[in-house]
Amino acid sequence: MVNTPVTLSLEERLRAKARELGFVAVGIAPAADDPLRAQRLHEWLAAGFHGNMGWMEDRAEVRQGPQSMWPEAKSVIALGMSYAPDTDPLALEGDAERARISVYAQGRDYHDTVKKALKALARWLCEQEPAAQLKVFVDTAPVMEKPLGEAAGLGWQGKHTNMVSREHGNWLFLGAIYTTLELAPDAPHEDRCGSCTACQTACPTDAFPQTYRLDARRCISYLTIEHKGPIPEEFREAIGNRIYGCDDCLAVCPWNKFADSAARNRAFAPREDLVAPRLDELLALEDAGFRAKFSGSPIKRIGRNRFVRNCLIAAGNSGNAALTEQVAALTQDADEVVAEAARWALGKLPSSSEEGQ
Repeated sequence: MVNTPVTLSLEERLRAKARELGFVAVGIAPAADDPLRAQRLHEWLAAGFHGNMGWMEDRAEVRQGPQSMWPEAKSVIALGMSYAPDTDPLALEGDAERARISVYAQGRDYHDTVKKALKALARWLCEQEPAAQLKVFVDTAPVMEKPLGEAAGLGWQGKHTNMVSREHGNWLFLGAIYTTLELAPDAPHEDRCGSCTACQTACPTDAFPQTYRLDARRCISYLTIEHKGPIPEEFREAIGNRIYGCDDCLAVCPWNKFADSAARNRAFAPREDLVAPRLDELLALEDAGFRAKFSGSPIKRIGRNRFVRNCLIAAGNSGNAALTEQVAALTQDADEVVAEAARWALGKLPSSSEEGQ
């Protein structure tokens, strides 16, 4: 007797193909707009919590849901790639010679890696269903990936507003495919934060006015990446030696104990020179050197001036007199934001003679 092979559904084959392409989390959600998600977005914007990220406000009506962007969409395929770290992201806290770069930015630019895999999955899906129409997104369009990931069962938005997964902790890059196909949806993921408030209390700048609500204007990731002018002085000491992003609220989450760096996409393996970079070497970067060093890195997009501004804040917080001469030279920088940060840092640093007393 010959056993007839069981025919896999399109959804099952889709999951298998996604995992083959490097995604560790796959889920499906209906594309219909969610009025509650839309309401929360508009309340967040009305409170001004988006800071100077005007692009979030400019397309708010489109951002509020999949069908607001594309009325023909029927399903959303939500996907995640792991970037789980090997080491403690908080290990360099207070180091006077080293800077801290967010885990997500220590490897290759996730936009390129995730989008390439999304396009490959979209091509495969079109081969299976030639009549299907699709659009792919990875943090480059007005798409709310985290609420959609929750709706598709990938995890839930924690009290720090980031995606939390039972299998991968806080370390997922998210992408989405909108399609006109009507796919069988997965159940939304329930919230598993419980009474834990570790992420809230860990924030150095009190960026959470309440649970599940982030004031980006106080967030170190926003201040070091999105904010273009001088960093407000009230936050400078709290920034410590963080020069690009902040992992504190992510790193303290208890669900990270289930995350395994073996599941990390190899493209996101950290570069050795970015795991614990020396502040003196970073302060010496001119524009050409900056662009060469961060080619293929998400850090490149903020430019040399904003990056050196961040390094100067870290230098001022270091108490390391060995950096004084470099910082003093940068008070004459052609960029006034850099020069102002250097003047502030110089005022915080001891001179070499003071250190020897």
